[in-house]
Amino acid sequence: MAQVEATTERVIAADAEAVFDALADYSGTRAKLLPEYFSEYEVREGGDGEGTLVHWKLQATSKRVRDCLLEVTEPTDGELVEKDRNSSMVTTWRVTPAGEGKSRVVVTTVWDGASGIGGFFEKTFAPKGLGRIYDLVLDKLATETQK
Repeated sequence: MAQVEATTERVIAADAEAVFDALADYSGTRAKLLPEYFSEYEVREGGDGEGTLVHWKLQATSKRVRDCLLEVTEPTDGELVEKDRNSSMVTTWRVTPAGEGKSRVVVTTVWDGASGIGGFFEKTFAPKGLGRIYDLVLDKLATETQK
């Protein structure tokens, strides 16, 4: 079983603290950032960063739906980590300053991929598909925070 990784990044014309706060606001802003690939969004505990437990379904392809129950931690300043209780998937959001009034957002998701030929195709195509989904999230995050 090989680890699969998908990383996407964007510079957003908004202060890093405002961008991070928007990402960490699971009870408000975060739901607005999710494109049609996400469904059944529900905050089950907390709602603001560390200590949040959030649920959603992610349909990355027509055949593949992940039922995600994510525990949120903030291991360092500007970092949110979402660990899925239902799988090996871990998503890390890092927000850092990128010049005057700008921030860099890097989102990385890793998980244990399938073995054999299925694993080959997963490692080859899943990062691109997830990257397209995260591009949509980052578009909405930019729109939300650059107001």
